[in-house]
Amino acid sequence: MAADLEAEVQAIDKSLLECSAEEIAVKWLQANDLQKEVYQHLAYYVPKIYCRGPNPAPQREDMLAQHVLLGPMEWYLCGEDPAFGFPKLEQANKPSHLCGRVFKVGEPTYSCRDCAVDPTCVLCMECFLGSIHREHRYRMTTSGGGGFCDCGDTEAWKEGPYCQKHELNTSETAEEEDPLVHLPEDMVARAYNIFAITFKYAVDILTWEKENELPGLEMIGKSDTYYCMLFNDEVHTYEQVIYTLQKAVNCTQKEAIGFATTVDRDGRRSVRYGDFQYCDQAKSVIVRNTSRQTKPLKVQVMHSSIVAHQSFGLKLLTWLGSVIGYSDGLRRILCQVGLQEGPDGENSSLVDKLMLYDSKLWKGARNVYHQLFMSSLLMDLKYKKLFAIRFARNYERLQSDFMKDDHDREFSIADLSIQIFTVPSLARMLITEENLMTTIIKTFMDHLRHRDIQGRFQFERYTALQAFKFRRVQSLILDLKYVLISKPTEWSDDLRRKFLEGFDAFLELLKCMQGMDPITRQVGQHIEMEPEWEAAFTLQMKLTLVISMMQDWCALDEKVLIEAYKKCLTVLMQCHSGFTDGEQPIVLSMCGHSVETIRYCVSQEKVSIHLPVSRLLAGLHVLLSKTEVAYKFPELLPLSELSPPMLIEHPLRCLVLCAQVHAGMWRRNGFSLVNQIYYYHNVKCRREMFDKDIVMLQTGVSMMDPNHFLMIMLSRFELYQIFSTPDYGKRFSTENTNKDVVQQNNTLIEEMLYLIIMIVGERFSPGIGQVNATDEIKREIIHQLSIRPMAHSELVKALPEDVLHLIGMALQEEKQHLENLSEENVVTFTFTQKISKPGEAPSNSPSILAMLETLQNAPHLEVHKDMIRWILKTFNTIKKLRESSSSSPVAETEGNIMEESTRDKDKAERKRKAEIARLRREKIMAQMSEMQRHFINENKELFQQTLEELDTSTSGDHENSPVISDAKLTALGPEQTRVAEPRQVVMCILCQEEQEVKVDSRAMVLAAFIQRSTVLSKNRNKITPDPEKYDPLFMHPDLSCGTHTGSCGHIMHAQCWQRYFDAVQAKEQRRQQRLRVHTSYDVENGEFLCPLCECLSNTVIPLLPPPRVLFNRLDFSGQPNLTQWIKTVSQQVKALHLLRNEDCASHSGHSEKMDQLQLPEGFRPDFKLKNPYSESIKEMLTTFGTATYKVGLKVHPNEEDPRVPIMCWGSCAYTIQTIERILADEDKPLFGHLPCRQDDCLTSLTRFAAAHWTVSSLSAVQGHFCTLLASLVPNEKNGNLPCILDIDMFHLLVSLVLSFPAIHCQDFSGVSLGTGDLHLFHLVTMAHIIQILLTSSTEENGMDQENTNSEEEVAVLTLYKFLCQCTGSALKEVSSGWHLWRNLKAGIMPFLRCSALFFHYLNGVPAPSEIQVNGANQFEHLCSYLSLPNNLTCLFQENSEILNTLIEGWCSNNEVKRYLEGKRHAISYARESNKLIDLPDDYSCLINQASNFSCPKSGGDKSRAPTLCLVCGTMLCSQSYCCQTELEGEDVGACTAHTYTCGSGVGIFLRVRECQVLFLAGKTKGCFYPPPYLDDYGETDQGLRRGNPLHLCKERFKKIQKLWQQHSITEEIGHAQEANQTLVGIDWQHL
Repeated sequence: MAADLEAEVQAIDKSLLECSAEEIAVKWLQANDLQKEVYQHLAYYVPKIYCRGPNPAPQREDMLAQHVLLGPMEWYLCGEDPAFGFPKLEQANKPSHLCGRVFKVGEPTYSCRDCAVDPTCVLCMECFLGSIHREHRYRMTTSGGGGFCDCGDTEAWKEGPYCQKHELNTSETAEEEDPLVHLPEDMVARAYNIFAITFKYAVDILTWEKENELPGLEMIGKSDTYYCMLFNDEVHTYEQVIYTLQKAVNCTQKEAIGFATTVDRDGRRSVRYGDFQYCDQAKSVIVRNTSRQTKPLKVQVMHSSIVAHQSFGLKLLTWLGSVIGYSDGLRRILCQVGLQEGPDGENSSLVDKLMLYDSKLWKGARNVYHQLFMSSLLMDLKYKKLFAIRFARNYERLQSDFMKDDHDREFSIADLSIQIFTVPSLARMLITEENLMTTIIKTFMDHLRHRDIQGRFQFERYTALQAFKFRRVQSLILDLKYVLISKPTEWSDDLRRKFLEGFDAFLELLKCMQGMDPITRQVGQHIEMEPEWEAAFTLQMKLTLVISMMQDWCALDEKVLIEAYKKCLTVLMQCHSGFTDGEQPIVLSMCGHSVETIRYCVSQEKVSIHLPVSRLLAGLHVLLSKTEVAYKFPELLPLSELSPPMLIEHPLRCLVLCAQVHAGMWRRNGFSLVNQIYYYHNVKCRREMFDKDIVMLQTGVSMMDPNHFLMIMLSRFELYQIFSTPDYGKRFSTENTNKDVVQQNNTLIEEMLYLIIMIVGERFSPGIGQVNATDEIKREIIHQLSIRPMAHSELVKALPEDVLHLIGMALQEEKQHLENLSEENVVTFTFTQKISKPGEAPSNSPSILAMLETLQNAPHLEVHKDMIRWILKTFNTIKKLRESSSSSPVAETEGNIMEESTRDKDKAERKRKAEIARLRREKIMAQMSEMQRHFINENKELFQQTLEELDTSTSGDHENSPVISDAKLTALGPEQTRVAEPRQVVMCILCQEEQEVKVDSRAMVLAAFIQRSTVLSKNRNKITPDPEKYDPLFMHPDLSCGTHTGSCGHIMHAQCWQRYFDAVQAKEQRRQQRLRVHTSYDVENGEFLCPLCECLSNTVIPLLPPPRVLFNRLDFSGQPNLTQWIKTVSQQVKALHLLRNEDCASHSGHSEKMDQLQLPEGFRPDFKLKNPYSESIKEMLTTFGTATYKVGLKVHPNEEDPRVPIMCWGSCAYTIQTIERILADEDKPLFGHLPCRQDDCLTSLTRFAAAHWTVSSLSAVQGHFCTLLASLVPNEKNGNLPCILDIDMFHLLVSLVLSFPAIHCQDFSGVSLGTGDLHLFHLVTMAHIIQILLTSSTEENGMDQENTNSEEEVAVLTLYKFLCQCTGSALKEVSSGWHLWRNLKAGIMPFLRCSALFFHYLNGVPAPSEIQVNGANQFEHLCSYLSLPNNLTCLFQENSEILNTLIEGWCSNNEVKRYLEGKRHAISYARESNKLIDLPDDYSCLINQASNFSCPKSGGDKSRAPTLCLVCGTMLCSQSYCCQTELEGEDVGACTAHTYTCGSGVGIFLRVRECQVLFLAGKTKGCFYPPPYLDDYGETDQGLRRGNPLHLCKERFKKIQKLWQQHSITEEIGHAQEANQTLVGIDWQHL
């Protein structure tokens, strides 16, 4: 079957490939009925090219379509070969002055806060960089896709409409010339014909609804194949679709994910191909499976030829878009074709058809035709206008379609409103000619159908579905906002008329909101169901801006303002007439005044917080005075009709409601009311709610008798009784009344007085006081900053004032005033006097000061206690200041300022705790100095001076004082400085017991964390070999993956730790049965949190006394030199090899074999050393060793594996190398600057690595030593070892030194261990020197070289020449010894620094003071400490007899030869430190880079969450199904997969669209971290919400880099997850 199919495809291809585009075009040119010809051609060929099988083949389809279908059209259009025709068109065309670039998803867009007419005017990056706006206050955002660049649109910018590129295109042409004049006439006709046919074909086929016949495209002998086509919707999740597909079409999960991704991206995908029956069956399964909770997924069974024609129809639309790009004339023709009315009259043009069918099309088709509209209709100014009219006429239908549409707004044609309505000239034209404002508002009201009896909006429970529908409706408000955004400069009568019609409609809308959601106070029991309130407030918030804009428009024209005011007043009267039912009039009288009002109680009747009509009237009233219309045309205004009591009635009720809520009278109404009051005052709604209510009251009061107003106010506040009854207070106190009522009344009176103060005093808004908007903002900012310092982004949020703060500020003011006082000044600011004066008669209330004193012990003011106390203290200070400056006498205060002694109990408690802590500190200090003294007494001869110092000052800091004064300190070898080890007594953090660290005592351990690391890696692409077979004995110098050990430095008993860990494990098992959530640590992998600091750990390091002391023997013989020593060791190695071979051969006659062998003198290979360590220490040595092996190799633990010791030595070496790099990068000296946790960690790690061989198999460690040594000193047994260029010498040194005791313990010839260390160190150092000389790039660059010809330079030149001989002169000739010596010193420095750290921690010799500071001659001091000659080449001269042969051996290796011939690469020294990648200074460069990045797996599709790896600079497609890969049997996202190749499980990423740093470690750990980009106010902008320009902050980036270099990423994640539990729930592995 398959073979037939292939043959068929090839046959088809042949007949298709033989088509000639030119011949077909010629045939068309001669045809009478062109449409028929073209349709026949398409009917025959389209099904042969498209949809030939179950899976689309886009490359093949595009290639054939271009050749057979589009080619003839292009020939026909150009009348010649399009390869020549199109370039000609392009040359004749005048380039447009509009940019019109359509934005991709995630592309950066820029708006200018200074020059843009409105916030929707944006530029693409290229235009922005060439415009004047980059110097202004610009705003940067990322596009959601679909908009286009407004460069060149003069209506969009107040200044600088053109960038440099588009400015060139503006000069020559007059605006309105017809672009068709540039085209030859015959071409115009041809273009018209072919465009009309192809556009109609595409529209017909896309809007075709029959499933198995075609519009005039019937094909002869059609095949009978169908597709089961699945469509996208916004209801079902990815998971549901994937699960359903697996069941319905029996595909794998991978295939289902592929289907789902395509459906999500393109809007549809065929999931089955075959006969009708076969496809229909899949359809029914899908529908059945997805219809349970929601509506089912949309699935259709479609004939394959329909799908083929639809695919080509989309291809045609894309083709039309690209063809009109060649010439403005062609664009104009396409627009004409598209907007031409068809035979059916209204709405029959092709453009209308597409628009009205929009909601039925799938996502991919919508995108294609929207793009075509943007590049054609919206780029041609004449047709943009005509299109805008069509759009406005169909507005209502388009919006209704959108309400039912199952796609989001960005995929709907309704979204084009932003492109049309924001153009000021179009918006005005649409208002006047198409009555657009009224249309939008009417459409909006039609969708909010639920009303109550009074006709007000009524919202159902705010369910998810409600919210969804409501969000859709809100987009209409957005459109209204776009229309109103730019205000008209001159008004025509038409515009006035239509605007006021729109205003009428708007008032109708507000009328439906006036009084909606009324509430009644709950008495007795608490409300059962919280009433719906969110919808109403959402509506209010959305409308706030529109209401403000309406007022701005009214303010621009006096006639409009007067008319609007009248209309608004009329509507308010109508609302009121409906309100007053059953409210009886009553008369209030008080102090000889009386007023008529109505009987109404806020606490008993219905009251609503929504009064938009009253508030709009208040706004318009203010405008009357601001624009002075009230004074110019009083006769035109209905001022006589105004009834002030009516105006103030509802706003006053609203404010009383707030007061009563504050007084706690509405508690039983639940949270919905509290929330409403909060939003009423909140900065989002305040301007059109609370502020306008105050204005309305001010308006009313200004027209009323103040006494009348006060009486109405008392009545509404329900305080009339209290104030009108003369002896109310007395009567009240005699009846034992409820304390709550008194409290309530007090609060109400306060609120009322506060309201009166506001009505009289708040004059800081334009139109009420003589201020402008800037003054208003300034005052707001001053008020907010008086309360507390705020970041720029926070300033927007309003905060209520605190009276105590104001008193405090006044006192501060006075204090400064007094302190800065000079003789002749008079003190004017006398706040202290004012607050210490009692009140005036008759009430004789106490002074503020006295009140504060009584308040300071009031229990309910606990929170303010400190503030009150501070005020009193400041008062006293000022009083003293005043008395001393005695410029004005101060009245003595009554009441004593309280004494310190009567402070609260809590103060005493705090003191007691502090005292205990102090005693404990003293005890520890005493212990430390005791230990120090004890240590010194034991070593008197070393410490003569120190003792005297100690006696003079016990408190001095002795940590850094050099322990040995004049002696030269040597870290290793027979000459090693002997230092007596101080007793080490430590305390367990779990049981608080102290214990000395000894060889035979219970083990003490440090919490530690081991991780694989690529921080030093020079080759991240290395494939990790199979861990089971891999031999890690030699580390390659590219350090591609090391094992790093870190520790927080906290000490425990091994048993205590074991108990703690068992408890953690048990708890975890219990927890897992309850809830399946990750914790921040993974117990199965042995992880736990340090019990003290909660630092992530996964094992423990045992604490040991210095281990080398245990293996030292008496060194009674003379110590051999290097040559002799190498000979001896080689013999011992040989003997071991022979013995091992013998062992394998036979077990008999062991002793005779020993005699036959010529054993080196004193060597006893059968000697077994007794292990000096206690059982618990041995157990911990094994525990930590196995953990290092398990993590480092990613294998299951196996303590018998001979690779365990190798991994321990490797981890020790790698950790020292990372710490040396950090110190070097920060320019810190080698010793004296490590934090104590790192110092403790290195001490323990090195001692552990040195002691680990005692718990390993002796023969294995001996074998390792033999192999390691053989890489430098070849023997006949070990062939095939890495060449000298492929060994990291420091790893080699550590492994050799630490495995040597395994052989030395059987050597009784009296040679000391130190001698071996020294010779091994010298040997490795020499190998490293050869390594450096072989790989150094010896370009003699033009640096001024000092031709000193010192002995070092001569010697190194000689050595280099010897190397040239050995390598057969493949090395470059070098004449200057100075360069060589300089290269050698620079290259070997890191190795020497690492060695110094290693031997310091191994042998415990303190570092000489010269290395503890960064001074000159570091090299010489290091050499002396490491007992090396300053002239390193002396090593070669002293041991030339054996070294010459060794060097010859090293250089004769094949790999070395290949390197010198340039056939392979080698690492050169010194290795440069790794840094994170360089980031651009301007963040928009990154956004741009990310918007050009397409997902590598889904064929050029834009990635949704492009994420940059900061370690290697790779851009990844994160958080999407398309780029998931399988890792250890689990599906993981692109970032997680990348961490395993790039950072061995740890990664640092920048999520570009969110401007957020992401840390990942393993599959379950991750956290977000603040990005290193800040705006001008020094704030980050995570999520790019504010859009201020962002620039790189070097310090922050350094901090992230330091976390990475110190291997603290995992720890940082652990702390973040512990602090924030929501982080634990995120599926990090899918990012």
